[in-house]
Amino acid sequence: MSSMPPPPPPPGPSPSWGPGPGAPYGAPTLEHPNGTTVLVLGILSLVVCQILGPFAWKMGNTALREMDSRPDLVYTNRGNVTAGRIIGIISTVLLGIGAAFFLLWVVLAVAVGTGNV
Repeated sequence: MSSMPPPPPPPGPSPSWGPGPGAPYGAPTLEHPNGTTVLVLGILSLVVCQILGPFAWKMGNTALREMDSRPDLVYTNRGNVTAGRIIGIISTVLLGIGAAFFLLWVVLAVAVGTGNV
């Protein structure tokens, strides 16, 4: 009596090590939702309105902290967040320098107006 061969396996993923065909390798990638916002705020703070600089700086710090808290994910826009944060820092420093010069100008104008200089 001859034995029948076993039936073929059902179609589907093969039981092998590693990801199946078409599966991505490495950690999953993701864009941070505030990445573009931080970069746009940084650029606008440098070009148009320097008061946006502290907001870009703060949002960039928060976004980078969120990215660092999830090492299992790879964020594709980390460079945008870092660039926006750095531009926000530069704009905030320029805002502080401008405010200091404005206050110096007001103090000198008051001193000249009262005749104390």
